Parts: sequence; structure tokens; C-alpha cells
Amino acid sequence: MLSAGLALFGAVVYGAADFLGGLAAKRLRSIVVTAASAASGLLLLTVLLPVVGGEWAPADLAWGALAGVFGMIAIALLYACLAIGPMSILSPLTAVVSAVAPMLWGLFVNGETLSPIGYLGLGIALAAVVLVGFIPGERVVRPGARGLLMAIAAGLAIGAFLIAIDQTSPESGLVPLVMTRATTVTITAVIIGILVIRAIRTGRRAASVLEMSGVALGATPSGHADLEHAADSGRVGVPASLSRAWTLALMCGVVDAAANAVMLLALRIGDLSIVSALTALYPAGTIILAAVVLKERVGRVQWVGLALALLAGGMLALA
Repeated sequence: MLSAGLALFGAVVYGAADFLGGLAAKRLRSIVVTAASAASGLLLLTVLLPVVGGEWAPADLAWGALAGVFGMIAIALLYACLAIGPMSILSPLTAVVSAVAPMLWGLFVNGETLSPIGYLGLGIALAAVVLVGFIPGERVVRPGARGLLMAIAAGLAIGAFLIAIDQTSPESGLVPLVMTRATTVTITAVIIGILVIRAIRTGRRAASVLEMSGVALGATPSGHADLEHAADSGRVGVPASLSRAWTLALMCGVVDAAANAVMLLALRIGDLSIVSALTALYPAGTIILAAVVLKERVGRVQWVGLALALLAGGMLALA
């Protein structure tokens, strides 16, 4: 099934966007990374819109805006999860919930049906999500109830993003994604504006709100995040300058917009249950880039996860 291949490819592209956002968040404030990436993604989608086409139906605009709101909720909750920890448990939990929620929606609400190999593939995909989302090297501690609830809520928000996008009509083309980005840009601009006003009132420079403060989080406009590389600013890969960080943030938006387009195409030609399960494998792209760019060692557990991801993708392609 073509949609399975597209979803798996889109997951890798999502991971690449998260990796870039995670690095940018080591120098820039999380909300600034999100705003910059949303703006560059919006610019790319706006340029592509006349080429791809799409009808501006009110219902599709509404679903696109709602998806943007869900994405912002997911980002806020992921920020809270990172602050509470432990990431080694909360990060995979968020990814699993983000897969299960739309998967159940597709099966029980949309009435999607799969062959036996398809259902087995979904199970293997969920196992792969846990393994590729594992963060090696972090001390495993028991998470608190608050962290668990926020991780589950973040996963539900990401899942709701997919469900909302899936409600749009094929005739809308890229219009829902344009609306999603416009919503994210608007919300983040308001938040940054408030931060600037507060900074000025307290005698600080307006530009001081741009640099990373507190817990770092490199998140994409659709709510994913590279928790590992955003959290530890003492590791290799910290941008040498703010201009470099801005470049990474803008690149994050372009790559993330491309991933959104691939995901949208996969949803248009395939089942939500399959696309959601494979899209949740987005940490795979982060792992691959970290190994290539930062020369990080891929853990055995993650190798197993990557292998299971490929197996699941093949099985779901036959579903």
C-alpha cells in the first residue's frame, strides 16, 4: 500500500525536522523556535499552494485551524513533560498515545478494516514506537502522576491533530495545512509579543526573550519534539551562534512542512489507522540524523526498534 510507504517516509522526515528544532532550541527559546519554523513552513506551503491547488471551503479551513490549536496544545504539554521527566518513559508514552488515539478513531469511528497481517503490523508498529523513542543514557526513574497525565494528554493532542487533518476533503489540497500554519504563527506571535512587553516593563531588552531560557524544547508546529537533543545543551551540536540557531529553526519549518504534506497525501489515499501508527515512528529520523551528523551511537534497543519499524511498514503495506 502506497500510503504505508508514504507514512513511514513522512515519519523519517518528521524526525529530521525535530532534530533541527532540537538543536535550534539549545540557543533559542522554545516558543521562538516554534514560531520561526511555523513561519518558514507557512511560506513554503503558500508558494506551493498555487501549484498544487485547493478549494477554500469553510469546513476545511476550520479543521485546519483546529489542527493548529491541537498542535500548540501538544507543544505546551511536551514542554511540561520535559520539565518533569523522566524523558525515557514519557517520550515513548507520548508517541504511543499519539498513534493509538487516531488508530482507534480510524478503526471504530471511520470503520476501517484491515487484514490479519495488518492488525499484526499495527501491534509491531506500536512496539517499534516504544523502542525507537527510547532515550539511552538517561537514568530511569518512576514517573509521577502529573508527568504521566501530561504525556498522555500530549499524545492525545498530537493524535487529534491527525484526526482533524483527516477530516478535510481531498479537494482542499494544501489549504488545511496553510491554515494550520497560519494559526500556529498567530498564536506564537501573540505569546512572543506578551513576553516582549513583559521584558520591556522589567527593564530588559526586547531581544532577551528570544534566547533559550529555562527548559529547552525544540518542537515542530504539529507538536512533535526532539526531547533528547533539546534537553542536554552540554552535548555536541550546540549552534555556534544565534544566526546558526535561526537557520536551524527556519530549516526545521521547511522540513516539517514537507513532512506534513507527505502525511496529508498518505491520509488522502490510505487509512488513518495505518498512517497514524507509522507516523508515530518519527523518532527514527532523529536517530538516523544524530548518528550521521553528531556521530552518536545508536543503542541496541533502538536498532531493534528501527528493524521492527521496517517490518511493520512492510506488513501494513500488504494490509
